[in-house]
Amino acid sequence: MSAFNPADTLHRLVKQALDSGAATSVADAEALFRGYRLGFAIDGEDVDDPSHQAALLTGVALARRVFLGGVTVAGPLDRPLRVHISSAETLQGAVERLGGHGVQKIADGVPTIFVGGTARKREQGFRLRAVFSGWRGGAIPAHAEFQRPERFTMALSPMLAASLAVSEAFFHVQGKTPIAGKRPVGFSLWRPGQIDWFDPDADAPPLRYLPSSLWLIGLGHLGQAYLWALGLLPYLEPRDVRLILQDIDIITPSTESTSILSDTALIGLMKTRAMAAWAESRGFTTAIYERPFDDMFTRTENDPAVALCGLDNALGRRALDKVGFPLVIEAGLGRGYRDFRTMRLHTLPGTRPADEIWKPAEAADDVIDRPAYKKLLKDGDLDKCGVTLLAGKAVGAPFVGAVAAGLAISEVLRLLHGGMLHQLIDLDLQSCEQRTLVLQTQHFDSFNPGYVGAVPP
Repeated sequence: MSAFNPADTLHRLVKQALDSGAATSVADAEALFRGYRLGFAIDGEDVDDPSHQAALLTGVALARRVFLGGVTVAGPLDRPLRVHISSAETLQGAVERLGGHGVQKIADGVPTIFVGGTARKREQGFRLRAVFSGWRGGAIPAHAEFQRPERFTMALSPMLAASLAVSEAFFHVQGKTPIAGKRPVGFSLWRPGQIDWFDPDADAPPLRYLPSSLWLIGLGHLGQAYLWALGLLPYLEPRDVRLILQDIDIITPSTESTSILSDTALIGLMKTRAMAAWAESRGFTTAIYERPFDDMFTRTENDPAVALCGLDNALGRRALDKVGFPLVIEAGLGRGYRDFRTMRLHTLPGTRPADEIWKPAEAADDVIDRPAYKKLLKDGDLDKCGVTLLAGKAVGAPFVGAVAAGLAISEVLRLLHGGMLHQLIDLDLQSCEQRTLVLQTQHFDSFNPGYVGAVPP
């Protein structure tokens, strides 16, 4: 660990407290987050269901990176693991490997997310329910009703529900969003522009086809969320799926704070090697590509036709429509303490070229004059160059990347099932209902992205 500089060790969401001025030192910011706790509860009726297990494990994996005071889970966890997102044999083992702790009862006063189940009795405190049906997923107050008329669950809707529930819990403990936990938050991955997500999608199909070949550009926050989502998909034969993984960075301590598949045991490893090992343990076939992504790269006919981009720099993004991919799905996340909870997705080619979409970056928030950074300089912990480097790092929250990944991969799934593609999706998790969507005008009717069969629903 000592080989890393402070810019590579600072927790990327703790940094939000520094940049906003909520904390006047790194120690104070870390202490603030160690005061955040979260509990999950799952009933015996749901605990053996793969979809509910997927929602619970997604929630635990995200929450332990945010609620540094501890994540606890109440319920009968000594059941066989039925979702292949972990190598553990039981749900209890998977929860513990992901950073949660099984308990008999959630402690009084701890914000609680119920996974599935029916409406609970109205009580005081933060009590939310992660719910899903068909392609719909979201979070509602625990006492609210939610109908599930669809006879299937699309594999990514539990991931969406858990991600939005953890997001609401974070807004609650921060205390700046009084309505968090008291409102329904969600949408349909089949029709994300539909405002009333309680209304079932009558034409949404069960998954029958899944992507067989993908190129993942960037394996940090977003790239690992893409892999998590792919791991949840019900592949009939995972070995028939080919993933090419591209990155040039190693996993650092700060990577773990935003990236769902990173942990302390992987620090110092190349992201490509660590993520290839994880994907192969799920049965996927992988290849790695360790060089920067730019317009000097050229896709060949044997390479995947679809690229999922998780880059955080404009230079790489400006090359996305120049290298020969028939379809690129790109997600970008907010970087500052004001907009870290936002996301913007593009599909390419579109009506605007990448050069026009990603023009030279504007100046980021100037936070170097915040008390925490001044203290680091005054105390001699960092010189001016080190403070500038640290201040320039992005703020990030893992639940934001998880929502974006679900949306991005759903674009591919909709293409495979005759649904609509979107040229643009703009979303702020603090006001989810005000999202902006623009339908894709390019025609992909004759495009075959490559597919394999899914396990029958």
